[in-house]
Amino acid sequence: MSGLAAGEPRIETVSDLEWLRARVAGWKRDGLRVGFVPTMGNLHAGHHSLVRLARAHADKVVASIFVNPTQFGPNEDYSRYPRTPDADVAGLQAAGCDLAWIPSVETMYPYGLEGVVQVRVPGVTGVLEGAHRPGHFDGVATVVARLFHQVGPDVAVFGRKDYQQLAVIRYMVRELAFPLDIVAGETQREPDGLAMSSRNQYLSAEERAIAPRLHRTLLDLRDAVRAGESPAQAEAAARAALDGAGFEVDYIVVRHPDLAEAGEGDARRAGGGASRARVALVAARLGRTRLIDNLEFSVD
Repeated sequence: MSGLAAGEPRIETVSDLEWLRARVAGWKRDGLRVGFVPTMGNLHAGHHSLVRLARAHADKVVASIFVNPTQFGPNEDYSRYPRTPDADVAGLQAAGCDLAWIPSVETMYPYGLEGVVQVRVPGVTGVLEGAHRPGHFDGVATVVARLFHQVGPDVAVFGRKDYQQLAVIRYMVRELAFPLDIVAGETQREPDGLAMSSRNQYLSAEERAIAPRLHRTLLDLRDAVRAGESPAQAEAAARAALDGAGFEVDYIVVRHPDLAEAGEGDARRAGGGASRARVALVAARLGRTRLIDNLEFSVD
């Protein structure tokens, strides 16, 4: 771990749980508010924006770097996930992070992967990403719950790009009464609209040129729903557009903010007072790379 360089505040890197807890406890004794940004590393500008957002809501910021094996499915290669700790720590420091929490798998799961006590969030995890990646959100909820217990933050920041993950975390925090606030950071995009993601590095040059169509198709889907097309019609047209561009689509849908299906009977179902907020979500493969994105909008 590192302390303070002469005359210049530097990020501390910590891998010992008791040391982490002592540092955070010291901050809190001084009346400081602690923010937290959980990550799996291989960080980019989108992650750095979450650190800056946490800084706006807290006096001290902790970011974790942990590639979590319990959220990888049987066909997803945990061992190949890119690990770039030196670059990650440098980027976190530049973004204003005070402490990087980098636990080992043994620290996170002391009884091994066969002895993990799991956190399972019902309902919201069974659709969309949850349906295509069974068990993924069980792993996410399990590791985030542990990280919350380890760090003990007052506020935690998650990106809106992983919309369903954000919904899962919010549900878990309310259900388990974690004493912290959840703040959502806006999706950071490349100039051509592609959502920033660690997965973008796997795109070939040809695929990278096609990838921005994912976001443009969400914009077209939004416009079609706003113009009066039914969600089913707009979704079918959007899927056809992505198929024609070379994507292999897992889903492209319009949902309510709670991920319930959006349909023509919404207003009648709610007695004429249905929420006009919607979210369009997409997951699709381009070559060997699976991309996700979403777009929140209203239909007033």
